[in-house]
Amino acid sequence: MALVNEHFLKLPNNYLFSDIAKKVNAFKVSHPQKDLIRLGIGDVTQPLPRASIEAMHKAVDELASKDTFRGYGPEQGYDFLIEAILKNDYASRGVHLESSEIFVSDGAKSDTGNIGDILRHDNSIGVTDPIYPVYIDSNVMCGRAGVLEDGKWSNVVYLPCLNENNFIPAIPDRRIDILYLCYPNNPTGTVISKAELKKWVNYALENDTLILYDAAYEAYIQDPEIPHSIYEIKGAKKVAIEFRSFSKTAGFTGVRCGYTVVPKELTAATLEGERIPLNRLWNRRQCTKFNGTSYITQRGAEAIYSPEGKEQIKATINYYMTNARIMKEGLESTGLKVFGGENAPYLWVKTPRGIGSWKFFEQMLYEANVVGTPGVGFGPSGEGYIRLTAFGERADCEEAMKRIRRWIL
Repeated sequence: MALVNEHFLKLPNNYLFSDIAKKVNAFKVSHPQKDLIRLGIGDVTQPLPRASIEAMHKAVDELASKDTFRGYGPEQGYDFLIEAILKNDYASRGVHLESSEIFVSDGAKSDTGNIGDILRHDNSIGVTDPIYPVYIDSNVMCGRAGVLEDGKWSNVVYLPCLNENNFIPAIPDRRIDILYLCYPNNPTGTVISKAELKKWVNYALENDTLILYDAAYEAYIQDPEIPHSIYEIKGAKKVAIEFRSFSKTAGFTGVRCGYTVVPKELTAATLEGERIPLNRLWNRRQCTKFNGTSYITQRGAEAIYSPEGKEQIKATINYYMTNARIMKEGLESTGLKVFGGENAPYLWVKTPRGIGSWKFFEQMLYEANVVGTPGVGFGPSGEGYIRLTAFGERADCEEAMKRIRRWIL
C-alpha cells in the first residue's frame, strides 16, 4: 500500500488565489452583466519586449535547422545568459560573482519552493508577516512548519511588518536557522534600506542563519539609495541565497524564466558539524530534478540586456509605475491610507473603520466591481489590509479608481 505525504493534508484546502477565483466566479454567475476590473493577482498585461520576441523567433529558426539545432541544454543555464546576468545585474553594482554561482530556472516561485530540498526538515524558519504564501506552504509540505494553531504554524517564527515599524520587522531576539526576506516586498510594496539590510546580514553572520532573499521586484526600485541585491551588503555571500525573476521585469509570467544565486562561500552544517557548500548541493538537486530552461526562453531573457531591450524594459516598468502613482493618488484622495507603490508595483491599502480583509474584498467586489487580494491571505499581520497591483491596463486602473472613489465617497 502506497502512503501519502501526510504533511500535504495539513495545508488549508485552497490556495489563496483559488479562493479569490471562486468568489469572483460566483459573482460573475450572479452578475453576468457587470464588468469586473481585476487588480488582485500580480499578472502582467503588457506584451513581451520587442527585443525578446525577435530573439526568440531567431532561436526557433535555429532549432529548425540541423546545423544550429540544440537538444538538452545545461541544467544550470546557457553561458550566454549567465554572462549577461553577471555583467548587468551584479558587476554593474559592484558585486562580483562566478558563473557557476548562477542557476537559471523557470522562475523564482519554483526555486523558493524547491530550495528546501537541500535543507533538513527540522530547521527552524522565520518569515516576515505578511508574506508570499509559497514560502510557508512549501515548508508545510515537507513537515518543517509544524501544525497550524490559531492561524499560525507552530514551528514558524512570525516577524510582523506593520505601519508602526515601517514594514521592516524587528531583529529576532532568538536564533533562527532559515530566514525569508523579500524586498521590494510582496505584498506590502515596501522596501528596505542598506542600513536596515545590513542589520539582517549581521544577524545572520552572528547566528549562523541562512537568509533566503527574494529580489523578484528589484527592477521596480526608483530610489537610487535602495539596494537591488543583498550582495551589495558586505558578508552577505556567506549567509544568503538570492532569487530573481524575469516574470515582472520582462513580462515573462507565461514564458517562465528566473535564476537563483548560490555563492560558493555559503555553507550549512551536518549534525556532526561538517560545513557543506550549498552551491554543490543545489547543483546536484538541479541536475537530478530539472532539465534546464528552454533555449528559446533563455535567448529571450538574454535580449533584455541588449541596449534595445533595456530601453523597452524601462518603458514597461515606467508604464506600471505610472499606474501605481495614479492608483496611490486616487486611493489617498478617498481618505484611505496607502503604503507601497513607489518602489514596487504593489499597493498595500489599510481598510477603513477596522473592516476585515475578506469583508472589504467582498464589498469592493460587489459595490465597486473591483478585485483585490485580502491582506490576511498573506498572514496574520495582513488582516485589515488589501493588496492591489499596478500591472493592469492604464484605462482599467483609472476606471477602478473612479469606481472606488464613487463607492467610498
